Amino acid sequence: MKVKSNIGPRLDRLPIARWHYKVLYLIGLGMFVDGFDNYMGGAILSELVKTGWSNNYLNATFVSSTMIGLFIGSLFAGFAGDHWGRKFAYQLNLLLFGAASIAAGFVTDMTTLIVLRGIMGIGLGAELVVGFGTFSEFVPARVRGKWASLLSLVANCAPPVALLVAYFVIPAFGWRAMFIIGGVAALIVWAMRHSLPESPRWYEARGELDKAEEIVSKVEKDIEREQGIKLPLIEIEHSATDQVVKKVSFWSLFKGALLKRTIVASAVLIGMNTLVYTIVNWVPTIFIQSGISVTKSMGMMALIMVGAPMGVAIASQIIDKFPRKGLSVSLLLIIGLLGYVYSLQRSETFIVLFGFVLTVVIYIYVCLACSVYVPEMWPTEARLRGAGVANGIGRISAIFSPYGVAWLLSNYGSIAVFIGLGGVVILLALIIATLGVETRYKSLEQISKEVGV
Repeated sequence: MKVKSNIGPRLDRLPIARWHYKVLYLIGLGMFVDGFDNYMGGAILSELVKTGWSNNYLNATFVSSTMIGLFIGSLFAGFAGDHWGRKFAYQLNLLLFGAASIAAGFVTDMTTLIVLRGIMGIGLGAELVVGFGTFSEFVPARVRGKWASLLSLVANCAPPVALLVAYFVIPAFGWRAMFIIGGVAALIVWAMRHSLPESPRWYEARGELDKAEEIVSKVEKDIEREQGIKLPLIEIEHSATDQVVKKVSFWSLFKGALLKRTIVASAVLIGMNTLVYTIVNWVPTIFIQSGISVTKSMGMMALIMVGAPMGVAIASQIIDKFPRKGLSVSLLLIIGLLGYVYSLQRSETFIVLFGFVLTVVIYIYVCLACSVYVPEMWPTEARLRGAGVANGIGRISAIFSPYGVAWLLSNYGSIAVFIGLGGVVILLALIIATLGVETRYKSLEQISKEVGV
């Protein structure tokens, strides 16, 4: 007798309740701290240049060190999360980047800071993969896009907050204080997240149905008590001894149906990393080299980065209304055009205005790419490895692109940077348009069946 577990359908039929908000809150806090630690880098780099600690090429090494760490962290999170559990992976990464961030506040030279930034990057890269991948396994399919966007909204409130904190903290206490603030916050959230449960879908995929049943049964009882309802039963045949555990090897990601998804997800995330790390890490330096003061530069970037949470808030309202593939392609092409227009601006007012609009559109794309589209593509058995590999490939492009940006900026100016950016996003849009898969409104179990798992 072939047995089918009912964990996925039971989670998908749950009404939204306090339990979902708790999961959102606990995962979201970790991702907020992750974003804070990640996005404060641009403000810190501009201060390091001003004080003589760094230059364009040392800044590029700092950014590339971050990218190397993010690459390693993405792959590690995939293996750790799929083999040892989502909870193990998301707790370890917080501890790692929290401790490294605090240590960075006490360095005595740029080389040590670059090395510690790479270690921070390992934890930061793992958080991105585990956070969105795990959250998709808790949320019903009918609202998965909207709720993943809400998680992205929490995470993407971090950029303007990081820049606003930098605006006040760096002039008063120096750049070291930023690393200490980020590290202490990470350790606080690490302590809070001990109460977050393991993913029942992960237990189910491993054949540990008793553990999955224990979590889901408790959630169902809590929701029935909270909302005064009786959840409808889902009838299945159940026999733990007959449960077949399907294993998906790492190399399966590079052949058959999963290869197509690896290519598409990688293209989606190369676009995201190229856009985010060009805008966030380099624009403050571009401002400084254009004669704008460090303080004014951070203030302008803080205004521009308000577009990040606004873009994600817009995404949460529209993301389930359009096919994932078509929306990805359209957003990339719009960003390429807006980036060129932005590079032509010379008035500080228009720089902020067009920068804000560009950031809004970029973060609609970031939300779609990282929190919704890529985590949905994979079967549960390989979700974090698939997302981790795609994130890792996306990070590789960001390891080398800072040197290209530094070269273009030093030799041809900021317009050349944005023209190059436009060429990259057009190429990626073509790849996604040709090979893209559709995941909107599909249950995670249905997606697994489409790739033969």
